Amino acid sequence: MNMNSEGRPTRPEPADAVAESWTGNKALMLEEALIFEIGTTASTGVDVETPPAVRSRLGGLDRNREIGLAGLSEPQAVRHYTRLSRQNYAIDLGLFPLGSCTMKHNPRLNEKVARMPGFADIHPLQPVDTVGGAFELIHTLGEWLCKLTGMPAVAMSPKAGAHGELCGVLAIRSALEARGDAREVILVPESAHGTNPATAAFAGYKVEDIPATPEGRVDLAALEARLGPDVAGVMITNPNTCGLFEPDMKRISDAVHAAGGLVYCDGANFNAIVGRVRPGDLGIDAMHINLHKTFSTPHGGGGPGSGPVVFSEALAPFAPLPFVEKQGDHYILIEEETAEDHHASSFGRMVAFHGQMGMFTRALAYMMSHGADGLKQVAEDAVLNANYILRSLDDVLEAPFGKGGPCMHEALFSDKGFAEGFTTLDLAKALIDEGYHPMTMYFPLVVHGAMLIEPTETESKETLDQFIGALRSIVARAKAGDPSMHQAPFHAPRRRLDETAAARKPVLVWKEPEQAEAAE
Repeated sequence: MNMNSEGRPTRPEPADAVAESWTGNKALMLEEALIFEIGTTASTGVDVETPPAVRSRLGGLDRNREIGLAGLSEPQAVRHYTRLSRQNYAIDLGLFPLGSCTMKHNPRLNEKVARMPGFADIHPLQPVDTVGGAFELIHTLGEWLCKLTGMPAVAMSPKAGAHGELCGVLAIRSALEARGDAREVILVPESAHGTNPATAAFAGYKVEDIPATPEGRVDLAALEARLGPDVAGVMITNPNTCGLFEPDMKRISDAVHAAGGLVYCDGANFNAIVGRVRPGDLGIDAMHINLHKTFSTPHGGGGPGSGPVVFSEALAPFAPLPFVEKQGDHYILIEEETAEDHHASSFGRMVAFHGQMGMFTRALAYMMSHGADGLKQVAEDAVLNANYILRSLDDVLEAPFGKGGPCMHEALFSDKGFAEGFTTLDLAKALIDEGYHPMTMYFPLVVHGAMLIEPTETESKETLDQFIGALRSIVARAKAGDPSMHQAPFHAPRRRLDETAAARKPVLVWKEPEQAEAAE
């Protein structure tokens, strides 16, 4: 038991020495039932008089049974969702080490700007002459993206990374069709993001893998050997999912272009090279940029997304509609193909409306507050932090590609050396007890028992040291065969689930207990 100077305990007794509470609550960690179990379906939080009967205009689609939701008062509803939110991990609580996801801090300045009148309350159906400022902001953000990537054109309408991938591949297809070149194959290296082959297949291409070298990079010889008249292009992630830069990127691009193909780069890891490397200088023809990863707009949760795509001169004429264009002192929205200049070859419209205004506003605020030199430091600090993680753990965890030099934005480890029967999953569950969301597990697939850690540039050395200490402690337990790790987590709101059974037999609909028993 740790004691402070006044003799009061500063840490609780071990879990097995603490009596269970009658409520199920653990101090400020409050147990919470399902919303269906709170209140009753016969009550409601407000008094509403029964409306008079009217003729239905729903065309026979009227609800024919009760909705089944419990009626909650306002305090009940607020407490329910607040309690649930306390059981979520978040970047505002601590280090979020998810590799490949770049869970960095979202500066509050960005949020303040996004809530300014004229941005927060803008509507996609407003008259065009009332949104000139929004058009200027979108155009300015696009100019920053073009300058940072060394590319001449950008499409701002894609809504997410995978949507941006589709945008780029459709532009490649349009460019090939315009020259009467029917190619059927997209090459995807093993070290690419998993969405890359899915996107290529969705766009109608056959997908073929390109192997990785023992060092975790693209096998250039294997790629060159496969190139031919049936290859439309290559989708490559750089830096790749092993956390490594592809030093042969320019040679890859030159080889693909010489064979008549085009190069798509997955820009999800742009955070590692922003301000340091311009993808356009590497021969890339299209690349999406995840604004939430590199430019700190909110990430995940099913909310708004944005995945702008930058294009080379070869693909710029085929970029999608709509897009903002500056004409004189005015900014206009180009929504229709025209017979003249660069509008006629567009492959068309991907979405109903142009894009996500809040994401654009936050990203531009981040860029302007950092400036060119600050964005360069973002990449430098992200790489520094990842290498600090790598070198602080490679004596206790196998780093399959760590011995060949520094990593980029993320450090990759494997479960090699654990006691028999102990897995990456055991380590991840034990990490929850230490107060951390686990790192990305079992990805990339080229490494057995993979653990992919991305600290980002926003974490301090003190934060990283605490995380490293916790991880070293857990690794020691895994190597020693501590049997309690198989039952972890112990301190989370819920214990370990049977994930296989949950995936194969999911319970998707809540039923009253008596209904559930009858169903069994």
